[in-house]
Amino acid sequence: MDSPEILYMVVPCYNEHEVLRQTAEQLKNKYTALISDKLISAESRIVFVNDGSSDETWSIIKELHEVCPNLFSGIDLAHNSGHQNAVLAGLMTVKDMCDMCITMDADLQDDINTIDEMVKKYYEGNQVVYGVRSARDTDTFFKKFTAEGFYKFMKVMGADVVYNHADFRLMSKRVLQELANFREVNLFLRGMVPLVGFQNCKVYYERHERAAGESKYPLKKMLSFAVNGITSFSTKPLKLITTLGFIMSVASILAFIWAFIAKIGGFSEHGWSSTMCSIWLIGGLQLFCLGIIGEYIGKIYAEVKQRPRYIIAEFLSDTDKKDEK
Repeated sequence: MDSPEILYMVVPCYNEHEVLRQTAEQLKNKYTALISDKLISAESRIVFVNDGSSDETWSIIKELHEVCPNLFSGIDLAHNSGHQNAVLAGLMTVKDMCDMCITMDADLQDDINTIDEMVKKYYEGNQVVYGVRSARDTDTFFKKFTAEGFYKFMKVMGADVVYNHADFRLMSKRVLQELANFREVNLFLRGMVPLVGFQNCKVYYERHERAAGESKYPLKKMLSFAVNGITSFSTKPLKLITTLGFIMSVASILAFIWAFIAKIGGFSEHGWSSTMCSIWLIGGLQLFCLGIIGEYIGKIYAEVKQRPRYIIAEFLSDTDKKDEK
């Protein structure tokens, strides 16, 4: 390593006023140590992305920038665009300013001390370093069961995702430039980043309890996120419909043969219950299949409109302060 390189951190924020100052203080201490150890350049920055918060989040970000403009920057999105879009907005804003970039949520659940190892792995030649949870001891049984089931199901569906990895990762400038070529509106970064390729590795850490505030991913959002991930990166559900249709066709033929033989033998009496059960079963399967097809059609509809994935209302950087001088 000839000289330390520039590290930018992108931290998406949505109604994080309860924890944001604490997060900023811990990141500031970590950056001071990294710069002192000559692991990163003094030009490294931390960028908070305000995703349309309705609380004091943006005011706190501006305050942090005013006090320490050479460390803290801020991006204010014009409206709530969603976590993945907020992360992407930050990445695309800083991709030409940094040598490497780490994304991390603002709730302090990801272990900040893991950043040292991530940076060292980058200097060893890795273009992507994934932060992976070593255990889920802090999760409830339901959260652990559904989360681990999600990753396994994604694998079965053909999506290349890193098991127990969320959005805590380091990416090089080269990876960010390649990521900029992905134009889809329905974002699922956990599936997009592995598609970029390049040398990568994993670092393991223990995830902490949320420092303050409430989770921004209740069950409804988690389910929506899972559906988006599956339908964005796999066509297997559509293929399953074809398989299901074939199975139902074979079952229908067998049922017809059975009914025909029973009719000829004179020992059948077709009842109302069996008829109604058949109708409900076939009708339910048809609606289920139409629902899956509808998910894909909805994504096609969103993609062809090519609306912007995010709109930046304001960007705070240290260059603003330099211009004022």
